[in-house]
Amino acid sequence: MKFLLTSSGICNPSISDALVDLLGKPVAESTALFIPTAVYPFPGGAERAWKAVHGQASIPLSQLGWKSLGMLELTALPTIREENWVPAVREADALLVWGGDVLYLTYWLRQSGLADLLPSLDDTVYVGVSAGSIAVTPYNCDAEFDLEFVPDGSDMAQDADRALGLVDFTLYPHLNHPEMEDTELSNIQKWASGIPVPTYAIDDNTAIKVVDGTVEVISEGDWRLINP
Repeated sequence: MKFLLTSSGICNPSISDALVDLLGKPVAESTALFIPTAVYPFPGGAERAWKAVHGQASIPLSQLGWKSLGMLELTALPTIREENWVPAVREADALLVWGGDVLYLTYWLRQSGLADLLPSLDDTVYVGVSAGSIAVTPYNCDAEFDLEFVPDGSDMAQDADRALGLVDFTLYPHLNHPEMEDTELSNIQKWASGIPVPTYAIDDNTAIKVVDGTVEVISEGDWRLINP
């Protein structure tokens, strides 16, 4: 699988060019499935999901002019036959994984069976936004925050700080975002000091491109690599 891990979607020409390079063809000739699951735990989650899917959010992703765009709701997948959704995933050129609650997203990636399927999708481009990007790394930098949304007694709280580990680094998005105090570089460095793998801190104009384990930073903004 190929990865384009972003803070804020396909928000500048450099990240757009990286997406086309990963797809191997123009977006207008490519098919995608949109995964909004992570946003539902947030207040107003249903409205946020609708805006994201319909391209009315401020983060460019679904409205890029895809040849076709479908929605893949992870919470529904365990209740339907695999033959009714797995072929659609295998045929898609890209999976667009929206932001929100990392813990909730990681839980449903596993419960749905999609997490087990992802490593076999050699030609598919996984495009993550914020939580959608963090979910494929080994560690969840939002674990403490995400636990605020977990119902008491839920088994989601087990290993809340762990994500899927499909790449060998972790990611801290929204570097120095003016509305997110925890994204100051000093706070990220403090968190990363306890993580045994490299951490990329990226702002909203930066993405991480991964092909066959090779990492490339795509940026028109600011980023830092924090080694363990």
